[in-house]
Amino acid sequence: MAVVAGIVGYRLMRPAPEPHAPATGDQAVATATSAAKPLKLGTLVFTPCSLSSPLSRDSLEAHCTTFEVPEDRANPQGRRIALNIAWLAPEKQTDLQPDPVFFLAGGPGQAAVASYPQVDAAFNEVRKHRNVILVDQRGTGHSNLLACATPEGDDMSPAAMRGEAEKCAAQLAPKADLRFYTTTDAVADLDAVRAAIGAEKINLVGVSYGTRVAQQYAMRHPQATRSIVLDSVVPNTLQLGNIFARNLDDALALQFAQCTQTPSCKDTLGDPRVELDALLARLRAQPLTVRYRDASSGEEREDELRAETVAGLVRMYAYMPVAAALLPKLIHEASNGRYENLMALAQMLQGDMKDSMAMGMQLSVVCSEDNGSLLANQADAGTVLGNQMAQGMAAMCAAWPKGHVPADFHQPLTGTVPALVLEGEFDPVTPPRYGEEVVKTLPNGRLLVLRGQGHNVIGAGCMPKLFAQFIEKADAKALDGTCLEKLNYVPPFTSFNGWEP
Repeated sequence: MAVVAGIVGYRLMRPAPEPHAPATGDQAVATATSAAKPLKLGTLVFTPCSLSSPLSRDSLEAHCTTFEVPEDRANPQGRRIALNIAWLAPEKQTDLQPDPVFFLAGGPGQAAVASYPQVDAAFNEVRKHRNVILVDQRGTGHSNLLACATPEGDDMSPAAMRGEAEKCAAQLAPKADLRFYTTTDAVADLDAVRAAIGAEKINLVGVSYGTRVAQQYAMRHPQATRSIVLDSVVPNTLQLGNIFARNLDDALALQFAQCTQTPSCKDTLGDPRVELDALLARLRAQPLTVRYRDASSGEEREDELRAETVAGLVRMYAYMPVAAALLPKLIHEASNGRYENLMALAQMLQGDMKDSMAMGMQLSVVCSEDNGSLLANQADAGTVLGNQMAQGMAAMCAAWPKGHVPADFHQPLTGTVPALVLEGEFDPVTPPRYGEEVVKTLPNGRLLVLRGQGHNVIGAGCMPKLFAQFIEKADAKALDGTCLEKLNYVPPFTSFNGWEP
């Protein structure tokens, strides 16, 4: 659930272009069922449905509905958007608490209904006594999805990226005024849903970009906010800009140290960062044609391996320490002329990601709220990602319609709202210092940094238990976090069979 994991980030890791249909938002499918009668929550009537996701083993029984809101609230007679909503109710209605939990997806560009099945296990205790509400943010999922076909070709020059944005904006113009798909618009939608279901107060659980939505909601509607959980937090004060290059390099230094500080790994694989830099330099000078076996079909394929392919794979694997533990071995193999496994994994990751982000919604958010910070930084020229993401996004934003952003949008969240802030020690996009910044202005906030973890940590170790306790009592400082000390680092793989025993 990455902050800006799509668009330029996606293109950075594409080993070869493959045209496909625009994203459908159906990563998780809400399938109607007839086993139960419609239910009413507030003024909304829900019908039974099942939520399923390719990344989640089991389907979830839920109730689904749509709720119309104006696209432009200053023009209520104009176009309306049908927000896609799923409601997961406790099996037992005894001791049902009146304040539901709203789950807010990351991206920007991911849909809540599509994303939630992957984290449902962390909500087991919470769901026993509270309703969980999933609202596909406008422009995502089935809430007037703003998705464009994946760009063809490998030209990432500013001119080419601007051209892709112009094409996407023109494609979406008949169905949306792209100025009205910002975080501020989404916050107004959330409060309208809250009122419609009859909830006086709500609890907000945001992951990655969803933490920006949660903070903005708490700023605009403090009287309706019972508590917030910010998992892998993006501070209000932060403009995205080129945060990605430096944060990734810092995280890789910590992750690669697991190899260089382990004699068996260092003796077998050497220094992963030295080998990575050499590999990137070699591929920048001359991309290679690589034959490999497709991880999905098993068929032999041949594609071009570029530095951008490697950088993108490294970035996405760094989000998950279990996957990152394989990076030193993959880099070492490629450094010794064996590129097949690296290429196969990059191709597989491309397939997993291709429909996960709504490109148009992401651009509406980033170009409206972060455009001024999309600048190249000379200090980042030698990093794994360099300045390509910032320059590419800046070019796209130059052509994208921009919405209104409140003057205080980037002010820190203050006030007495109870806040549980979670960070992974090895997070390559929202590092622990972001959490430290957020809790400075929240007297009822507490930061928990999870040892050896990456991005999106609510399901790690005993964190689901602590999360449930926080939602129950809305008191982060009373939590006993000693159980998190049981979290261990993932040892680096010294072979494809795993780490040394």
